[in-house]
Amino acid sequence: MKISLLQVNTVVGDLAGNADRIAAGAREASRHRPDLIVAPELSLTGCHPGDLLLQAGFITRSLAVLDDLAAGLADAPPVLVGFAEPNPAGTGRPLFNAAALLRDGEVRETFQKTATAGGFNDGRYFEPAAGSPRTFRLGERTVGVAIGEEIGWSGPVPDVIVNLSASPFSVGRCRLREEALSRAAKENRAAIVSANLVGGNDDLVFDGRSTAFSTDGTLIARGAAFAEDIVTVDLARPVPQAVAPDDQGPEAEIWQALVLGTRDYVHKCGFRSVHLGISGGIDSSLVAAIAAQALGPENVLGLLLPSPHTSKESIEDARELAENLGIQVQCIPIAPMMEAFGNALAEVFAGLPRDITEENLQARIRATALMALSNKFGSMLLSTGNKSEIAVGYSTLYGDAAGGLSVIADVPKGMVYRIARWLNQDRPIIPERVLNKPPSAELRPGQIDQEILPPYDLLDAILHCLIDRFESPDEIIAVGYPEETVREVARMVERAEFKRRQAPPGIKVTDRAFSTDWHMPIAARSWWQ
Repeated sequence: MKISLLQVNTVVGDLAGNADRIAAGAREASRHRPDLIVAPELSLTGCHPGDLLLQAGFITRSLAVLDDLAAGLADAPPVLVGFAEPNPAGTGRPLFNAAALLRDGEVRETFQKTATAGGFNDGRYFEPAAGSPRTFRLGERTVGVAIGEEIGWSGPVPDVIVNLSASPFSVGRCRLREEALSRAAKENRAAIVSANLVGGNDDLVFDGRSTAFSTDGTLIARGAAFAEDIVTVDLARPVPQAVAPDDQGPEAEIWQALVLGTRDYVHKCGFRSVHLGISGGIDSSLVAAIAAQALGPENVLGLLLPSPHTSKESIEDARELAENLGIQVQCIPIAPMMEAFGNALAEVFAGLPRDITEENLQARIRATALMALSNKFGSMLLSTGNKSEIAVGYSTLYGDAAGGLSVIADVPKGMVYRIARWLNQDRPIIPERVLNKPPSAELRPGQIDQEILPPYDLLDAILHCLIDRFESPDEIIAVGYPEETVREVARMVERAEFKRRQAPPGIKVTDRAFSTDWHMPIAARSWWQ
């Protein structure tokens, strides 16, 4: 049996466009004469459609588009397509997460997902189907249809299990996904093929890497990473040695995810160009490099917004970065605006010492200038804060936190440096001085981050325990971390929740992203104190 897997990049809500993408892939795959073509989970609606699924008109329109797609593929081999199917029972949730078998110009059969686990809050929209995943006959073979994470099997085992998947990226997850599929193939003694979605939708990035496994669990095919692809595998003639090892390090994986996520978010939101403040620091340097790779340097503008506290070296580093990337650069000194704000507030602030208020004003003045360019030129502003700073609230609300997309919001500070050094392997892109100087917001003379924050390696380690491992401060202290630092970091994380709730979306690259995987109250007290 020969099967083609369509690794397509869909757009949420673009029903006709997604149908066209699936049809084009099916026609291309037909050149290889497969017995079956498989598109990913929810590929017709785009993934994840969220509360669009609660709109009856959206579902009605999607079913009409599905019928049109079936008619348009009348001459193609059978095609399995992921879609949202109405639940006719009148009880339970209104929809099934389903797959439609398109054959001979019609929707011949549908298959419903039997689980609602996973990271998409499926239980809000989809009713789990009763029983185990179902099968259909294709020639002399029995084909089982599994959707999402339901790759286990009970009852008679089919000849091949076809998995429609929308498995989002997080670093290291591909290996775990492949291990689970390999194990299922061995346990069921059935070949497994899995068509996985690719592309960025909001904060999620789908990495593709569709796979096929023989009955003994051997990987025999893998699609491209972070790119559209068509994978055709002949299960009668598996050639495992043709599969290249997927041995990318975490820096390369995260880089590709951020590039794809940025490109798709900007384009799917209807923008063609972006701009950002480049300060000569490591975070804005990495975001500028990602944007240039994702959108082309001609579509990226770097804004220098120096204050009287900005060092000459920072300006030099920012200009060198822009030259290395080939992006446009403009300079808008903010000293006159700082003076105007100072004069306007002088009377009400009379007799009060300078403090963080004046520092935050600088960040908000910069945000005002950056957003003015967004309004005037129709360009998306990129925010440059990293996960470590966002976790502890080391940012200014309506200041440096402003933007349409927070590109590295799920990348800890230590990983920012690792990706930057990885990026510089072949040629200098991020200036060496940026990699070596102490991080600073430069909001007052001589300021460095470590005046307020612990060293970033210690901060990242504590944050990993708090956020990713769900550990309490007492548990973290018990393994040897300094008590005062741990408790202060935990307090900072809690106090910053209101900032995170108002921040722009970020691109998920870890298993515990603030945007998707973190659901904490704002008005709450510390249970551990």
